[in-house]
Amino acid sequence: MTAPAHIAMFSTALHGHVNPSLEVIRELVARGHRVTYAIPPLFAEKVAETGAEVKPWNSTLPGPDADPEAWGTTLLDNVEPFLADAVQALPQLVEAYKGDEPDLVLHDITSYPARVLGHRWGVPVVSLSPNLVAWKGYEQEIAEPMWKEPLKTERGQAYYARFRAWLEENGITEHPDVFTGHPARSLVLIPKALQPNADRVDETVYTFVGACQGDRGAEGDWQRPAGAEKVALVSLGSSFTKRPGFYRACVEAFGGLSGWHLVLQIGKHVDPAELGDLPANVEVHSWVPQLTVLRQADLFVTHAGAGGSQEGLATATPMIAVPQAVDQFGNADMLQGLGVARRLDTEEATAEALRTAALALVDDPEVARRLADVQAGMAEEGGTRRAADLIEAELAASRTARTA
Repeated sequence: MTAPAHIAMFSTALHGHVNPSLEVIRELVARGHRVTYAIPPLFAEKVAETGAEVKPWNSTLPGPDADPEAWGTTLLDNVEPFLADAVQALPQLVEAYKGDEPDLVLHDITSYPARVLGHRWGVPVVSLSPNLVAWKGYEQEIAEPMWKEPLKTERGQAYYARFRAWLEENGITEHPDVFTGHPARSLVLIPKALQPNADRVDETVYTFVGACQGDRGAEGDWQRPAGAEKVALVSLGSSFTKRPGFYRACVEAFGGLSGWHLVLQIGKHVDPAELGDLPANVEVHSWVPQLTVLRQADLFVTHAGAGGSQEGLATATPMIAVPQAVDQFGNADMLQGLGVARRLDTEEATAEALRTAALALVDDPEVARRLADVQAGMAEEGGTRRAADLIEAELAASRTARTA
């Protein structure tokens, strides 16, 4: 039994970065630790439900319900807001933890101030990664080609100069790429099956603990209609949901399929009226309790975000992956490579293509077998309990080092 400690968790106000950590936090609180969670007010209630103490701070990032266009379209559009947010957040967090320094820092990969604070306080820092991590060769294969053109621009060079200056002001000499992409210790909250080049990941740094999902009962309930022979869930997550044309294609694909029932999550930026007249076997919501629906569904049409992908795998649900941005394209390829999904890019996702893929997937015993194999492998990764065990091991090692 590890003696109770003060553990501080840091994240950003985005569903895909907060949700994966919540069950780990709940478990640490249940084990008697005092856990503080630094998060913008929008997620304060959800975090407080875990038993953690909320340390609120104000973010400049577009919120999870912001129009997707607020995030821009280029690599620099995507990364600059996180650096700007980190710079303005750090003084808030320094003040919030003044006289209340933790014994260990946990952080989502987007929380740059957490690593700065851990360095300042001289305590162990553990990253919680909700998506894929770097492998040996990642820089040469992915990062360098991706940054080649942006680094030729004045804007790209200015971004790195600002990042380097901020780190140096805080006593950190690492290159920004090392600082953001190479933690000293990381727990990976996705199944290893979703990790590209998993055989080249340094497992002295990264430990795959898989899905940490919990029962999600607080998110609400959903019941499969009595007459539904097959249920399809369509969800593009929380950020990239402004796709009325795609949703209309889904209604056309499944609305006329005998015995099928369609659950369509459209987010907050599409008016249901834009979808036209809906058949009786189609229900439309701005949000649904996704995991609850998936446990009763026969098909998942997903944007292949890390959270949705692993929920599809954990519930052994065949998937049609329609990636929208960032890591979703790689996740879609991984799911297809596992033999449990079909990838359709948005422009290819016509009603006919969706219907054809759906019927092939749900009637294929080989897909079902592969899903069962992945599901069994995920169960062995340990999930929430193993994540908490490993965090406590870091605490114990730190205490031993201090007393040696």
